[in-house]
Amino acid sequence: MRGLRYRRTLAAVALAVTAVAGTTGWASAGAQRAVVGLPEEARGDWVGAGLPDPETLTPAQVARYFGTLSVPEQRLLAQRHPAVVGNLDGVPVGLRYAANARSLRGDPRFAGRQVLSYDPRGRGQVAVVVGDLRRAAHVAVVVPGSDTDAGRSASVVAKAEALYGAAGAGTAVVAWVGYTTPVGVGVDAATGGLAEAGADRLARFVDGLVAAGAPEPAVYCHSYGSVVCGLAAHRLKARDLVVHGSPGMRAANVAALHTSARVWAAKDPDDWISKVPNVRLLGLGHGADPTTPEFGARPVPAGDARGHDGYFAPGTESLRAFAAIARGEAR
Repeated sequence: MRGLRYRRTLAAVALAVTAVAGTTGWASAGAQRAVVGLPEEARGDWVGAGLPDPETLTPAQVARYFGTLSVPEQRLLAQRHPAVVGNLDGVPVGLRYAANARSLRGDPRFAGRQVLSYDPRGRGQVAVVVGDLRRAAHVAVVVPGSDTDAGRSASVVAKAEALYGAAGAGTAVVAWVGYTTPVGVGVDAATGGLAEAGADRLARFVDGLVAAGAPEPAVYCHSYGSVVCGLAAHRLKARDLVVHGSPGMRAANVAALHTSARVWAAKDPDDWISKVPNVRLLGLGHGADPTTPEFGARPVPAGDARGHDGYFAPGTESLRAFAAIARGEAR
């Protein structure tokens, strides 16, 4: 009997390897190398100019450092070192917008957008803000799953716009395509390596929002992005964690996340993620289904959402619930 259970578990893990890929790809893909830190050349130019090494500063220390500078001094740094200022968590929001506008000059994909970070390395990473982040009473961060990068960020921005429209002008929403995601079907999608690197970047990014004066956000984590959020949860300055279409959070239950944030979970009846076994073995799989009663998350209604990527569709009960959570009104 034990041998039979073991063989079934191995079969389940094999299915997880072929199914947890995310939103689009079903063809095999090579392993991705996580992009971390700041661009080395840009960091070298910054340190070479006698400025404090940004890799050794916390976002709170970055905020304090920029607070000692005059407005002209801040602007000069953004002009001379846009790749650092635009990606340095804790820098004032408006200054990051200006630095990234300089880095993205001539790029039609982000023309007229409020770009809070932009890193062209690898497949590219970007964070786009919808709404007035500097004055918002509430902030939301949308974390995508697999097959997402700067060049394929439009769908994540569309979700941020949908949430902003439903939540109202008092809420600012960040489409955070800020980590290296798995591509297609492969071991990356069924393991936690990219999620661990993404968790570090997400925690620092949110630290930077708070250090720059934003309220603690509600963080919406889709598919593989919920693995990122699960690994970041214990150090993430979030008011709410909202997972949807999740293959697991690498935790047995809410208590194991070690977070003070309220944890919510949604899965619609048509989501293929239900076919992914919730197992962990030899590093494969992401564990318990966050929507089960045993996990202990607060349920989000999603009966009229469609498929794996339809939770932000206009008019759905899931989007209405997401908006109430963003405004701090859901209980």
